[in-house]
Amino acid sequence: MVTEWSRGIEGRASAISVTDVVSNSHFGAVATSVPRLRGERSGMVVGMTPQEIADLVHLRQARDFIDRDYALPLDVPAMARAALMSPAHFSRKFRAAYGETPYSYLMTRRIERAMALLRQGRSVTETCVTVGCTSLGSFSSRFSEIVGVTPSKYRERDHFDLEVVPSCVSMFATRPRRTTVTG
Repeated sequence: MVTEWSRGIEGRASAISVTDVVSNSHFGAVATSVPRLRGERSGMVVGMTPQEIADLVHLRQARDFIDRDYALPLDVPAMARAALMSPAHFSRKFRAAYGETPYSYLMTRRIERAMALLRQGRSVTETCVTVGCTSLGSFSSRFSEIVGVTPSKYRERDHFDLEVVPSCVSMFATRPRRTTVTG
């Protein structure tokens, strides 16, 4: 069984089994191929080599890095370093696993955070800088592409209906939906 070691919340080393990583809902069809024994976690993954499993673990670490540090000036080589891969290999594997390129995923996360800040009444310029974008024009055009309206129009909308919904539900309901990359 392939096991990766990581640091937990309090800095203690803890083992992450292959089943923990592969059974995550983000891997869709891969999760169905993980056989489970009654009350026991099995490290056997049908149809995947140990290298493919290790790649999924590293991709998950890189995706967590992107989610955590989205406001930093990230580029594909920095994301690839988090996955312990070359930039080209990382881009191919990330796209195959998540259905979009690493940069597209980063921008979708930034827009998701920007939507939350705009709902709180922050200015478009302040929001742009806070989420890690350096160009207001590029931020506005990407925001409009993903959300369907400009950031200022989104900010002006009435978001009262989301105030009465638990934050975990509103986060899911307002998450930007991006079409997957084909080809």
